Amino acid sequence: MSEHSVDVVRSMYDAFAAGDVPAVVARMDPQVEWNEAENFPYADNNPYIGPDAVVEGVFARLGAEWDGWTLDINEYLDAGDTAVVTGRYRAAHKQTGNAINAQFVHVWKIRGGKVTSFQQYVDTAQVQQAMR
Repeated sequence: MSEHSVDVVRSMYDAFAAGDVPAVVARMDPQVEWNEAENFPYADNNPYIGPDAVVEGVFARLGAEWDGWTLDINEYLDAGDTAVVTGRYRAAHKQTGNAINAQFVHVWKIRGGKVTSFQQYVDTAQVQQAMR
């Protein structure tokens, strides 16, 4: 069962990288609870409840404010119904032109093949500096 959780999360990253937001959303529980890291620019509406809130409050803002937002995955860790992913965000802020290469950790909870919660941890200072 736990390998299935990693598979769900891996498929979401692959879909996100391909720009297939509907495929990402399809893996979310209708009541998904999504939390951006404290002090991250998009944590202002934590927790985001439901896929529409995530798309509007996080994904749309990323697309509007950053060029080339990519996630370089280092490792997928299997923890049963939880998957932990480590990696780096790479992007350039559209307004300032400043780039980031920020370390992140994502913690995903999976039930019935759907993401029920997400928690981001990231170098928020680096992101904030890039936006100034």
